[in-house]
Amino acid sequence: MQHLLIIGHTIPEPTTTAAGTRMLQLISLFKEAGYTITFGSTAAIGEYSQNLDILGVSWQPLELNSDSFNQFIEELNPSVVLFDRYITEEQFGWRVAEVCPSALRILDTEDLHFLRKARQEAFKKSISISNSNLYTETAKRELASILRCDLSLIISEVELTLLKDNFKIPEALLYYLPFLVDTTTLSKTPSFDERKDFMCIGNFLHAPNEDAVLHLKQDIWPKIRQHLPGARLHVFGGYAKQKIKQLHNEADGFLIKGWAPSVEDVMENTKVNLAPLRYGAGLKGKLLDAMHYGLPSVTTPIGAEGMHGSLPFGGLIATSIYDFVKASVTLYTNKAAWETAKLNGQQILQDRFSKQLFSEDFINRVQQLSETLQEHRNSHFIGQVLQHSTLQSHKYLSKWIEAKNKNK
Repeated sequence: MQHLLIIGHTIPEPTTTAAGTRMLQLISLFKEAGYTITFGSTAAIGEYSQNLDILGVSWQPLELNSDSFNQFIEELNPSVVLFDRYITEEQFGWRVAEVCPSALRILDTEDLHFLRKARQEAFKKSISISNSNLYTETAKRELASILRCDLSLIISEVELTLLKDNFKIPEALLYYLPFLVDTTTLSKTPSFDERKDFMCIGNFLHAPNEDAVLHLKQDIWPKIRQHLPGARLHVFGGYAKQKIKQLHNEADGFLIKGWAPSVEDVMENTKVNLAPLRYGAGLKGKLLDAMHYGLPSVTTPIGAEGMHGSLPFGGLIATSIYDFVKASVTLYTNKAAWETAKLNGQQILQDRFSKQLFSEDFINRVQQLSETLQEHRNSHFIGQVLQHSTLQSHKYLSKWIEAKNKNK
């Protein structure tokens, strides 16, 4: 039986982050393919962490800058190692390469961190997002990680195109694997007349989500309330700071609700989802969830990026505050527009995110690479060059830190 080791940046929190949901989807793919799975992380188990035992996944706490990892992975001898974001590949990739050189190394980028950071920096400087400086230190680190790995999972077609066209990353090193939806479980959801109010959701540790809620409070919601004085906005999300909690105002209908134990319940009881994201990258799990539960969304081009392809979006896309307010009021009051948006969302799920479209092909790609690994690496020798250089630099830095820690 093949063994997969996942090295997690954090322990999955599917009820608070789209990244947590993504990780559970990957675990499901490998479980269905018959892999034994071990999940290791340096992160501590938190309040919202997924119970991995329930999934039949073994849990292994990991220590940074310690040879204990080498001993652990030598005994485990995995056939595939999956790095959760480039940071974990930097921390542990050289050790995997040294101890288990025949293991297939896969990087799950989640989203391109350098793209998200570049857009955030452009936003802070009031520069157009389209003019973001992508050629940064973060880009060098993340692209080097992609080149060192045998395969990198890219969640958005926009990011796939960016890597191939702008940075000339070989297509054989990349695999487009978006969020996956089991479309056979889609069921009837509440109708337009059975719903009320607006909602917004997102983990507040993620800067674009915090900015979106502040933008709603300051610029958008007051204008929506001018048109719909009886409407309320329910804001959900874990890890809210005090500056978010203090936005709660019953009189204005701006309600900070905190963590939502069930996304299904809150999405099926509201009429319109608001996501005024001004920067970010990857795919937006909140918009995918909204489509799943029959909830039309109003968002920005950044929010909708990579979501709908050539299909109509499952809601409305706004490029200004005026358009965002107008779209929000339209979807809230126009039943025909609302129902069309709902159907558009369901079509997007069926045509672009159905698990059945990707699962078999992905596992076949992993198995094919495992069988031709040395040939694959020789065809992309620059990755071995980077691995050699990284192994030497990271190895001796890590050993220096380890020795320093022992002498404390």
